[in-house]
Amino acid sequence: MSLLREAERCIANQKAHAALNAFITPLRSSGPWLEQVKDADRRREQGKPRSNLDGRLISVKDNICTRDLPTTCASGILNKFTSPFNATVVEQLENAGAVVAGKTNLDEFGMGSHSVNSRFGPVANSRQNHDGGALSAGGSSGGSAVAVATDQCYAALGTDTGGSVRLPAAYTGSVGFKPSYGLISRWGVVAYANSLDTVGIMGRDTSIVRHVFDIMNKHDPRDPTNISVTSRNRIRSLLESSNLASRMTSGLRIGVPLEYNISELAPSVRNAWSRTLSLLRQQSHTIQPVSLPSTQQALSAYYVLAPAEASSNLAKYDGVRYGTRAEGPDSDGKPENVLYASTRGEGFGSEVKRRILLGAFSLSADAIDNYFIQAQRIRRLVQRDFNAVFSTEHPFNSYSDLLAEPASKPADVDVLVCPTAPSSPPQLSKLLDGDTVTSPLDAYTNDVFTVPASLAGLPAISVPVSANNSTKEDLAGIQVIGQYGNDELVLKVGELIEGK
Repeated sequence: MSLLREAERCIANQKAHAALNAFITPLRSSGPWLEQVKDADRRREQGKPRSNLDGRLISVKDNICTRDLPTTCASGILNKFTSPFNATVVEQLENAGAVVAGKTNLDEFGMGSHSVNSRFGPVANSRQNHDGGALSAGGSSGGSAVAVATDQCYAALGTDTGGSVRLPAAYTGSVGFKPSYGLISRWGVVAYANSLDTVGIMGRDTSIVRHVFDIMNKHDPRDPTNISVTSRNRIRSLLESSNLASRMTSGLRIGVPLEYNISELAPSVRNAWSRTLSLLRQQSHTIQPVSLPSTQQALSAYYVLAPAEASSNLAKYDGVRYGTRAEGPDSDGKPENVLYASTRGEGFGSEVKRRILLGAFSLSADAIDNYFIQAQRIRRLVQRDFNAVFSTEHPFNSYSDLLAEPASKPADVDVLVCPTAPSSPPQLSKLLDGDTVTSPLDAYTNDVFTVPASLAGLPAISVPVSANNSTKEDLAGIQVIGQYGNDELVLKVGELIEGK
């Protein structure tokens, strides 16, 4: 199929699946993209494509800045904002010949687990329950996941703070990859929690995800959190000396975290996990149980740290310097109201307000020691737990005592394999009706398996696996987690198990 026909099919699917609300700003039927794709077709015919992505349509989550399309973060406070520049990841894709296929819907500022906290309405999963009811698309990158699952684009960019790429991938039956923190530039990505935010990639299969990752996995001097060239060389040298590539054929040591085998695990998820481990064992890989005791507190630590950083990052949206200003006098003439009370009250949704308040409280003088500082200590313990079980040394151990491994390693595994989410996607109508069963706290617990890797900055991928041998319909997300910098091994193991 020509690139032009593939692109036209994606645009047709955007129109056909408009009711799913995957896009805030879809691509128009005609425009500069047509000539871009035609040029890519000509380059491919001449055998001179710019890259594997030349002429492909890549959707971009609407909290990643684009010069030609608005960047709203699904929030009323940015509903009139268009960035004067492209984010680094968008520049990299366009230089590789890719075409931005539109801006996808999300939970406002990336805060949510079901993509229902959007100013532009909720995202609906293309998968349905047995009664025909719409299911949650996961969050916060639900729009990107649905766009990929329904062929509205070739691949999509999302952002992963505590599982926001992996959870939607698990719910929609697609592949979602969170690289090691700092490998991909965050310059031009609207910040939620700086120490956790990672640009993630979604695709129909792992090979597509790898093509996108190869384009974006480069040093960016504009991003102070981006890994330097020297550090990248250090990671490469360490991985080459570990001989992990040869063990792909001779047999890897696969770790199974005991703490992830919770009683609330849905039978379909448990079956998919069991089938995955059996498949890996049949391929001569060794299965080894491991313990990550601090991961039981990881979720609590995350929901202290992330809101704390968010309350600081979102302070600038006041309608004076940033954001859309509310109509009328902003203080309502009351001396106790600050200048921007109305603007922030109208511009932010309920979940964003909740997290700003949570973060402001945990950073207050009376609470910071009991909440924020304690959460940072738990984060250190989570990092040390992961370091204790991986066979490969953390590449930055010598730079920080915080990440030092214990004297004796209780385990020695190459990757961890576990579920991405504890259950199948919930019914969308219950989330929208404010059902008591799906309170905000219940939504937070969906991230229980994805948050630990985010706190440690580790690479992780979610791939779809069938819960039984007879059908591919009942899919569950299975997650592969690797040591920091070992992204390639995570992708390779993901390829072994996806779609099985």
